[in-house]
Parts: sequence; C-alpha cells; structure tokens
Amino acid sequence: MIDLIHRVREPLHVVRCPEGGITVGGITVGQGDLLGVLPALYPEWLGDRSFCEVHGVRFPYVAGEMANGIATTRMVVAMARADMLGFFGAGGLAPSTVEIAVDELCRELAGRTNWGVNLIHSPAEPAVEEAVADLLLRRGVPRISASAFMTLTPAVVRCAVSGLRRETNGWISRRTAVFAKLSRPELAEQFLSPAPEPLLRVLVERGQITAEEAELARHIPVAEDVTVEADSGGHTDNRPLSALLPTILAVRDEVCARHGYHRPVRVGAAGGLGTPGAVAAAFALGAAYVLTGSVNQVAVEAGVSDEAKKLLAQADITDVAMAPAADMFELGVKLQVLKRGTMFAARANRLYQVYRDHDGIESIPQPLLDRLEKEVLGASVADVWVQTKQFWAERDPAELDKAERDPKHRMALVFRWYLGGSSRWAITGDPARRSDYQLWCGPAMGAFNRWAAGSFLAEPATRSVVQIALNLLEGSAALTRAHQARTYGVPVPAEVFAFRPRPLS
Repeated sequence: MIDLIHRVREPLHVVRCPEGGITVGGITVGQGDLLGVLPALYPEWLGDRSFCEVHGVRFPYVAGEMANGIATTRMVVAMARADMLGFFGAGGLAPSTVEIAVDELCRELAGRTNWGVNLIHSPAEPAVEEAVADLLLRRGVPRISASAFMTLTPAVVRCAVSGLRRETNGWISRRTAVFAKLSRPELAEQFLSPAPEPLLRVLVERGQITAEEAELARHIPVAEDVTVEADSGGHTDNRPLSALLPTILAVRDEVCARHGYHRPVRVGAAGGLGTPGAVAAAFALGAAYVLTGSVNQVAVEAGVSDEAKKLLAQADITDVAMAPAADMFELGVKLQVLKRGTMFAARANRLYQVYRDHDGIESIPQPLLDRLEKEVLGASVADVWVQTKQFWAERDPAELDKAERDPKHRMALVFRWYLGGSSRWAITGDPARRSDYQLWCGPAMGAFNRWAAGSFLAEPATRSVVQIALNLLEGSAALTRAHQARTYGVPVPAEVFAFRPRPLS
C-alpha cells in the first residue's frame, strides 16, 4: 500500500471487495463497489496555481534568503534552473558586495525572472537600506524579498511602486514583484494594503517615483506575495504556523475585500518546514507556497563552512536558543541560533546584559571587562575598537561620529563587532573561533536531520538545495495523498505517512 499511495503521479482506485474488505490500487469496478478514485497528485499542484503562473516557476517552492550571502548566488541559480524560486541573502552585506552578486545573477540567469534578492530592514543603517533598494531597482532585479521590517519604509515602498504601469486592458502591471516576509498581523495589513499616502508623497517629492506610479499604487497592495514566518532561524517571533498562518490568511481576506483587488494576493508559509509532513501541513492550512531557510544551510551550495555544516547536521529540534541580533542589538531584538556545539548564544546574551546595565565601556568594572575580553571577545577592547573604527569608516562614518558623542553607542559598536564576527567565522570556518560560530537555525533543522538520517540525504555531498526541495515536495504530495485515502475510509497504516528521501529529478 505504501508504494501505491506514494505513486502520486498515478490515479489511485479505492475499492470495497465483495467480502467487505477494502483494496487500494488498480482494481476494476466489477470486483466490488468503487468507493472513489484519487486522481494523480503532482507536487506542482500543492499550492496556489497563480503563484507558479505569476513567477514563472513549476513548483510553489522558495529557498529563502539566509543573510550574509549564506543563500549564495550558486543556490539561487540552481533553484531558478530547477524551475523554483530562490533569493540571494543580501542582509548584512555591503551594497558593493551585493552589486557583485547581482551582476553574477543577471549574467547567469539572463532571460529568467524566477529569482530575486533580499532587502532587509536596517533601522540602524537606513542609508544602507536605501542604497541596496536603489541597486536592486537600477539593475532590474525581478523579485525582491523584504524581511525583518517593523513598518513600511520609503525604500521598500519604492521597490514595490517603481515601474508600475497600466496596460491596454486596464490591468496594472509590476516591473518588480515584492515579497514581504513577516510574522505579525498588523504588519501584514500594511503590506497587503496600498502604499500609504505620506510615503508616496515623499517619494514623488524626492523624484524617486512618478506621479503616475503613485496614482497606480493606490489601487494595488504593496506586496502580492506575503510569506508568513513562523518559528524559524534568525529573526523570528517564535509563533506556531498553525496559529499564525490562518490568522494572516484572514487578514488577507479582509483587506482584499476592503480594497476590492481584482487579482489574487497570495500568502505563503515559512518557519519550521524541515520535513514533508511540515510542508504538507502548511499547504493544508492554505499556504500558496512554502519557503525554506534553515535546512538549506546544509546544502552543498550554502555559503557556510564545512565545519559549520557539520554542526548543523548534528542538531536536534531542541538544540536552538535566542540571542541578540547584530543589526538590531540596541533595540533588544533577538534571533534564533544553533546552541549545540557553540557558545555563541550564551556569550552574546552576556554582552547584551552588560550593555543594558552600563552606560559605556568606561563604566564596566575592570574585573568584568577583563572577563569579557578573555571569555567572549577574545581580544582587548582597544584592539576591537581599532577594527570597529576601520569598518565603520568605510561603511558609515556617521556611526563613528555618534560613538564619539555617546559612550553607550560606542559600547554597542564594540559588542556588535563580536556578533558580526561570529557569523563571519562560521562562514569562513575559522578553527580558532569554532565555539563562537553564529548559525541561524530553527527547530526545522533538527527535524530535517531526523528525517534524513540513514537516507541518501544524510551524505553531505548529496545535499543539494534542489534535492532537498524536490524531496520535501514529493514527500508532501505523498503524505497529502495518504490523508486523502484516509478520508475515503481507507485504513491507512501509520507507515504510509513516512516518506523516505530518494534521488529525484
């Protein structure tokens, strides 16, 4: 029965035999009463068909934008060529580095539109957010995934509005499709609504959009694809998908009815998607598409070191913790990281505690400062400040001016040196800082490891981002099929719901 139900591309007959039993498979109607026929179920059909049509993909599947280039250009290219969608992880990178990646993607994926780049909210560096937005629009990046936003900003609205035009049939077409990754209903309402008038006026006054574009923006949502991010790696509110997704689907329905949109607005799911069962559950809840993040870090295309991938491959579902975020350190924002095999979470939380309790480096008691230098920073504060000044002198000199005036901000920049470095050490595989690796990771990583154990996906060399995606989708279809059979009254054994990874094409 397992094989029959898992053959999702073939019709499945459910028959009651004369003696009262039930048989599943290719049995003629004459042998009993036909209870039902399950048509073929293709993984391509699991989500909203409009997602595939609009974005030019075969599968309703997205590989998410792990920051610092962990979601590499190589990963994006592989996804695009497999007729899926991938976003380059531009968060945390300098605009000049992002531009190099965009150049490569434009060259490798010329003629394709099923790829994109992340635009991360940077409240501490608004100029960087603006510069990346300007770059993505100038180079014609077809899709932009906006993440970590706490409200709409001129940069993200500009990305959504630039290039709007009315076609001869009256429809409004977009030059750039903006995805919004979020986890709060109030933020979903902002992205699902038309761009607010004050922001449109600001952009028109700056000459960044035209009056015509502003007028057209009043009739469409900022984003027609909203990714609901449940308990995930990196920035997360730790909400369960089963509670969050239906809530935001309801917000979508209410906002769309209020504004009378004439085309579909899709809501996808992310967070906790490390097994076929989790993916099937997301689609069953109504997700138009799914987006995976944590699990792609063990893919051969991921931009982290082999040593970091080994740590991730050993994770279980409880081996995660919350730690301060480098980009929003002073706001107290935290993100989810790997706990097993690294001391990063404990050390980063210790730094935030010190930051919260003191007004500057000078006010930290010397014994405590000595311990921080030895046990956390791994360097003297003086040496860290030299490197920090060099970094900000190139990236944003205004940060140094602020640090000269505000000792607490100077302390924050010193501590953020450790937070930023810990991610870089994991990417480069610095053996001297192995215990400081910062690896963004949610429980999905542990679930994936348990599912992949003993299969071909347990081998690092076979863990391509495409094989991970195809197996999650195929398995999701198989489990959906098993559930369908059960709803026909078929006594489906438990093992039918266990799909094992296999090489797919």
